[in-house]
Amino acid sequence: MAISKAVQRGTLIYIYDQNGEAVTSISAPSRLPTDGLKAYNAQSISVQKGALLYNYDKQGRQTGITPMGQQH
Repeated sequence: MAISKAVQRGTLIYIYDQNGEAVTSISAPSRLPTDGLKAYNAQSISVQKGALLYNYDKQGRQTGITPMGQQH
């Protein structure tokens, strides 16, 4: 299963598969205007929460955290 779309609605980010089915959702509380969904591809999504960028896999499991400004 690959991620075909990730959409933020309020404080939740929904991950959809290639059939358009919602696979899971991730909480993304917004404290700052820059918080929320930043990017996604077929394998992962990136969500900013404050000064940190959280990475999640296609099942919604957290795979890493990177301080903003240190992405490669």
